[in-house]
Amino acid sequence: MNLKHLTARLISLLGEAGVRENESMAAHTTFKTGGPADLMLLPHTEDGLISVLRVLREESVPFSVIGRGSNLLVSDEGLHGAVVKLAERMDGISVRENRVTAQAGASLRPICLEAIRAGLSGLEFAGGIPGSLGGAVAMNAGAYGGEIGDFITSVRVLDRRFETLCLSAAELDFSYRRSAVAEQEYIVLDAEFTLPEGDPQASMDKMNELNARRRDKQPLNYPSAGSTFKRPAGHFAGALIEQCGLKGFSIGGAQVSEKHAGFIINMGDAFSRDIYELILHVQDTVLKETGVFLEPEVKMLGEF
Repeated sequence: MNLKHLTARLISLLGEAGVRENESMAAHTTFKTGGPADLMLLPHTEDGLISVLRVLREESVPFSVIGRGSNLLVSDEGLHGAVVKLAERMDGISVRENRVTAQAGASLRPICLEAIRAGLSGLEFAGGIPGSLGGAVAMNAGAYGGEIGDFITSVRVLDRRFETLCLSAAELDFSYRRSAVAEQEYIVLDAEFTLPEGDPQASMDKMNELNARRRDKQPLNYPSAGSTFKRPAGHFAGALIEQCGLKGFSIGGAQVSEKHAGFIINMGDAFSRDIYELILHVQDTVLKETGVFLEPEVKMLGEF
């Protein structure tokens, strides 16, 4: 990869503010860990995104598309190639009648607040989920009995040829912590929600109550990626981990939270390798002692 040549091409598309070299991924993940990416690209329009992706393909540059990095563990060695971040610029939200449309980089809390202000309900559960819409659609993010896929009418995506598709909720095939987006390697552009009418004050009260429960039960004062593991059928990951005596167990600066065993947290000086090795240790211990395999919710990027 001729970095100078590639950077010049990308700056011509995004401007200098949209192209960063040797960008630390610790600044772009909620774990606050990860080495540098060769290039960080910040498109602010759909056309700009498609143009950038086509340049990367022409130049045979590997790339990852991220939102707010809330479900990512990036290698300490960093990432070769490009990281395309949608969250800083492609984050528009609009409301029309009972439909809310948001771009992939929009955070879930502002989406929820816009819906509430418009007298629409249903998304209160998402008001405390830290990620952006693209990732939330890909993994069908959920909490407190609600899931993103419950209210989605359609999602526009780019396919592997960077052609635009509009998919219905049925075509997205939502289920627990999965959708067709990740399996087909689609890139989410935006999504439309159809929501029932509600009382704005009641909806705000509900969102605030759920967020208070989060603060009470989850270690939100430490960097983490939220729940580290998916809920295994018939069990709760945190309960299994605690049952195995792992609450508070640490490797380097990474710890199984003493507040909620389902969270692995960065105590302040963790490396990604510490977190990764702790994930493996928890999986191995729980499997040996209970026979249950814990599948991570966290997506790994780079070499581990």
